[in-house]
Amino acid sequence: MPSIQVDLPLTADEATKRALAQRIGQLYGDIMQVGMDLLTVSIHDVGVGGVWRCHESGPPTPSGLIMCDIRKGRPPETRALLAQSLIDACVEAFDLDAVWLKVEFTQHDGDEMYHPHLGGFNTDWSGDERQRAVN
Repeated sequence: MPSIQVDLPLTADEATKRALAQRIGQLYGDIMQVGMDLLTVSIHDVGVGGVWRCHESGPPTPSGLIMCDIRKGRPPETRALLAQSLIDACVEAFDLDAVWLKVEFTQHDGDEMYHPHLGGFNTDWSGDERQRAVN
């Protein structure tokens, strides 16, 4: 962690997924004030009919879901900016309707994330970490 999982009701080629992962990494690093080396992005193109939004009346609507597992501590405004930026990146990459994309956050303590390249567990978030040295 952090990790971002994107579930989309379509299929995409490797180059498109790589470009989206790069964009997500840049957005995450800038908005969340960390180096991109901490982020893992998975893009699940589950195909037409693979992700649905349910409604009280009428049939479900094809939708997308973005799950963000992050360290706790960022204010809601920062998370909202990240959420909207991730939605915008998916809309741009795949010409999706933003109203059918949803972002969910799960927040963790730093010691719930193990990074071998950091030498073990992460630390709790403490502000702008973009200059932190990575082993």
